[in-house]
Parts: sequence; C-alpha cells; structure tokens
Amino acid sequence: MSFWKKASYFIQYIVFLIIIEGTRILPFNTRRNVVGWITAHVIAPMVGWPNAIKRNLGYIFPDMSPEEMKPIATEVSRNVGRTICENFSGKDFRKFVSDIPMQGGGVEDLREAVENKRPVILVSGHFGNYDAIRAKLGVEGVAVGALYRPTNNEFFNPYYARRLEENNAPLFGRGRKGLAQMLKFLRQGNTIAILNDQHMSKGAKLKFMGKRAKTAVSAAEMALKYNALLIPVYGVRKNGGLDFDIIIDPPIPHSEPLEMTQMLNDSLEKHVRENLGQWLWGHTRWRFKS
Repeated sequence: MSFWKKASYFIQYIVFLIIIEGTRILPFNTRRNVVGWITAHVIAPMVGWPNAIKRNLGYIFPDMSPEEMKPIATEVSRNVGRTICENFSGKDFRKFVSDIPMQGGGVEDLREAVENKRPVILVSGHFGNYDAIRAKLGVEGVAVGALYRPTNNEFFNPYYARRLEENNAPLFGRGRKGLAQMLKFLRQGNTIAILNDQHMSKGAKLKFMGKRAKTAVSAAEMALKYNALLIPVYGVRKNGGLDFDIIIDPPIPHSEPLEMTQMLNDSLEKHVRENLGQWLWGHTRWRFKS
C-alpha cells in the first residue's frame, strides 16, 4: 500500500472517530439525530449518495419525479448515519433495545428453537436498523453469530469489529475460515444472522422490487442442510426514526432453495415498499436491466 493511500485511510479513521466518539457526550437520542444530520447533509453529498439513490429509485419507479425522490434520498442517508451511530453505541444501544418487545408471527418459533438448541438463521437486509435484533437477543443472553466483511482500512477495522461485538457475538470474518467457523457454530444448535440483499455475481436471478436481482441462495441451502429455522427479521423505524418495531416474521417453510430465497426477497420488498427511506438504495442491487 502506498504512503498516500495509507495516509488517506488514517485520515478517514480519525474523521470517523471524531464524529462517532466526539458525539458520545451527547444524550443518545440527540447523538443519533446529530450523526444522522451530518451523514445526510454533509457526508452523503460529498460521496455522491443522492445521485446513486435517485438512479435506483428511478429504475424501480420510473414515474417518480425528482421532487419525490429528494426527501427519500435524504431519509436514506439519515438512516445510514443513525444506524452507524446506534450500532457503535454499545451499552446505550443495548439498553435502548432492551425495552422494545419483539413482535410478529415468528417470535414463539424463535424462542422455542433457541430453547431446544435448534439451529436458527435470521435473515434481514440493509433496512431500518438491521442489527437491532442481534442487540436485542444479546441483551436476553442469546448469542447470535454473524459474518462481517473486514474493511480495507487497517486502522478502522479493529475498532469496527470491536464495536459490532458489543452488540452480540461471535463475529466471523468473511472468507473460508470465517465461514467454516460460522457453520460449526450453527451446527451446534446456535443462531446466526445474515444480510441477504446485496448483489451476488454468482447468485440466482430472482425478483426484487419487480426486477431481477442476483441473490445468494446460501441461507436457504444452509437451512435445509442443517434443519434450521429460516426467519426474516427487521428493525423498522417509527415515530420519526428514533423508535423501532422489532419484527420477527414467521419462518420460511422448507421447500426448494430458489423458492425459499424468493420468499425472503418478497418479505423484504414488502417492508421496503412500506418504508422507502429505510432501505439502502445507494448500493448497486441491480446489475442488469430486465
């Protein structure tokens, strides 16, 4: 790595620390609002998020006007900032979610599986706060394993992993070794969490938001192989974005991997359509026209 690249990573790390750690003196709700505002009105325009968000919105909703897209793009960026702030707030976030009841048709199935040591795969997307369920279960003493992608920034990565582990553990670094560790953890009758809404070059061509999107079917395949419950879960923002509903949907019935994965896509799509500003529209979910 060149000196200038390394210096750039270090500067990015310091700026991040200033924003996240520097606002820690503020009350939790104020902190989330401040970081959300900075992300939406300073960081997002600097890195080009609004244009990427509007491009994807235009692809899915061709009749949506630029005036309609603008507040959605702002809300998406604000949600990113709030989510980062929350997930890096440790005990403050755990205390906050401890008072939120889990609701939905899958709550009893989840509790029964955990009690009986049956493997569980929780599936969500980059929507609302996807780590709220992991933090909630951590407060209740339920270990939830998760794969994470180590960042390219060698300064930031240790801090990043440490903060995520404060919400729940264990974490497994993405790669062959981490995957093997996660599968062993699952086979032992534990719970893991997966985000399943990113473009996968070798994924199946399934529908999402009315368009084909290459989607990983690995969650469904693992559920079938290890007789695990496959449960869609969501942390949905409400009341202006500072409160949550923690939704545990009914388990996806075991059938064929493609059918099960399409049901996961359909579940996420339902929540996204109801809350357009809570999904990460800025990432490249669709890589070809259909």
